Amino acid sequence: MSGDVTIRAATAADADAIHAAIVAMSHHVGAAAKVKSGADDLRRFGFGENACFEGLVAEVDGTFAGMCLFFPSFSTWLGRPGVYVQDIFVDETFRGRGVGEKLIARVAAITAERGGIYLRLSVDVENISAQAFYSSLGMGWAQGERLYAAYGDAFTALAARDGTEG
Repeated sequence: MSGDVTIRAATAADADAIHAAIVAMSHHVGAAAKVKSGADDLRRFGFGENACFEGLVAEVDGTFAGMCLFFPSFSTWLGRPGVYVQDIFVDETFRGRGVGEKLIARVAAITAERGGIYLRLSVDVENISAQAFYSSLGMGWAQGERLYAAYGDAFTALAARDGTEG
């Protein structure tokens, strides 16, 4: 495969390939059991009028080479929008060809076109190769922050604390 890398907007037709990439990524970081989503979830929540995320697909000679899922963010401190990259994946066959850099650069360009001034993402603590990749792009680790999250029962309990009547 000697073709150029092309980046395009993901469509609902890409949901199966995107989900397969998410599963492959979860295996890479030893977290396969954590993936509960399916391609139908991606189609339902990622495409259409009220999409929760956007996606890009990288291709080489028409073959799926990688993907990036992202959504808008806003910094109240900076007073400007930005973007949060939820997932980025490059198929092993295409690693070392600049696919990941092109995906991240395209997300940054889309965000800048929309008035955004920053890009954020989180990376698995043990994924040293990804950390090195992001560092090579000039991204730095946000040492003054910690990511907190509520999932499953913790999320349900937090939502139940609301107390307002709907």
